[in-house]
Amino acid sequence: MSAAPETAPARIPVMVPWLGEEEARAAADAVLSGWVAQGPRVAAFEAAFAERVGAEHGVAVSSCTTALHLALVALGIGPGDEVVVPSLSFIATANAVRYVGAEPVFADVELATGNLTAATVDAVRGDRTRAVLAVHQGGVPADVHALRAACADWDLPLVEDAACAIGSTVGGKSVGQGALLAAWSFHPRKVITTGEGGMITTDDAEWAQRLRRLREHGMNASAAQRHASSTPILESYLEVGFNYRMTDIQAAVGLVQLGKLDEIVARRRALAARYDALLAQVPGITPVRDPAYGQGNFQSYWVLPAEDFPLGRDALLAALSEAGVSARRGIMASHLEPAYQGHRCAPLPVTERISRDSLILPLFHTMTDDQQDRVVAVLRGKAAAG
Repeated sequence: MSAAPETAPARIPVMVPWLGEEEARAAADAVLSGWVAQGPRVAAFEAAFAERVGAEHGVAVSSCTTALHLALVALGIGPGDEVVVPSLSFIATANAVRYVGAEPVFADVELATGNLTAATVDAVRGDRTRAVLAVHQGGVPADVHALRAACADWDLPLVEDAACAIGSTVGGKSVGQGALLAAWSFHPRKVITTGEGGMITTDDAEWAQRLRRLREHGMNASAAQRHASSTPILESYLEVGFNYRMTDIQAAVGLVQLGKLDEIVARRRALAARYDALLAQVPGITPVRDPAYGQGNFQSYWVLPAEDFPLGRDALLAALSEAGVSARRGIMASHLEPAYQGHRCAPLPVTERISRDSLILPLFHTMTDDQQDRVVAVLRGKAAAG
């Protein structure tokens, strides 16, 4: 009698959101309440999120992309204006600038963090620059103290794309604290999720009020306000707005996720530390690390192989896939995508190096030591093959 064939180990995903019964009950409660559109749970999530990041106001929206769009609308950015952005970012960062009719000007980043610096922004800003849009890339905090000081000297507003950065800190304080305008994402690839969804945080009450109008067609009274009033409210539409609302079902899930944030970040940092220790034995692989001025949440654990590593990035991704490991290319370079073909930009050597060679390794809350060992074994084997 022949032996039963060995079962191949399960494929390791690159990311799994940490969701459970508590989120399911919260979503069900929202459904059963009869209030499923933007309503009281959205307001509660806005308040809780703003408090968590040290901002005065939170404005929930349908995605981080719409948050970035509204932030630029609030600043009055439009045709003829330029906004300095990193090319090394998900393409939504640059696209948001185009949504308002302005032009993105791509700046390079520093190799260690993948983020803009005051020097890289200064190298490309010009007479038509009207704002700077900095990204906390992959959860690695940008040096916002230096960027804010430089932007103040240049009389330019700084918008922070904090899509990946909830739970990251700068100088011991939350990313987003003290930001003029910060945009956040709750996509399933992020540290906490509402399925889809985003948030804008600000300390400016007038901007927050206008942003709430803009997300709801420019109305001066929300549906929730009209519902709560004992007398009829005839709303007015004060300006051309958008339909960028979050639902109460999403916000219910977000409130539960926000309550788990510290636990999630602690677990991700512990997994990252274990990766660091394992990869210290693999020559030619440099992992992303905390900058001296802050701590990341390790929304992504990305590594940068040496330029003389035996396998190129794409071949390395293929080897990982063959071994049952789902990895991803590292951060994209927007200026190299077809959507920006022919777009004028300065040389971006660091951006192109990171985008060409980096890859994102699996990291998720329920990841086991065995799964991490399997990932690193592939990298160790390919390094040794050289």
